[in-house]
Amino acid sequence: MIERIQGRTPLHANIAPNKENWISTTAGKSGLSYSYVIRMKDAQVELYIGTGEEEENKKIFERLYACKDEVEKRFGSLLDRQRLDDKRASRVRYVIERLGLENKENWPELQEQMVEAMIRLSNAFKLEINRL
Repeated sequence: MIERIQGRTPLHANIAPNKENWISTTAGKSGLSYSYVIRMKDAQVELYIGTGEEEENKKIFERLYACKDEVEKRFGSLLDRQRLDDKRASRVRYVIERLGLENKENWPELQEQMVEAMIRLSNAFKLEINRL
């Protein structure tokens, strides 16, 4: 996965492989990060909002939610917005269905979809994150 990222986007360029099911890097603002997450039956790319302060996270989530139509238009698809009222953090994610760890023969396709989705996600949120 990390090899596929190299040269395509500066995001995650300095990330080393690990044993977790996710890799994450800053989104350009403290407390915001872009993450790749893989599970057995699916995967996702996400903008994670976790500043350490629940109230601040929810304010950021609401500011980003107010721009949802513009962001989704730039992204090219609907995004799953999770305010996560019972948690400190919030997130906005795009889920890639039916491809995950259990489908080893499809890993190249999944990785390609994940990298493409991450590039689109970061481009879609760039303006809004710069305005925060």
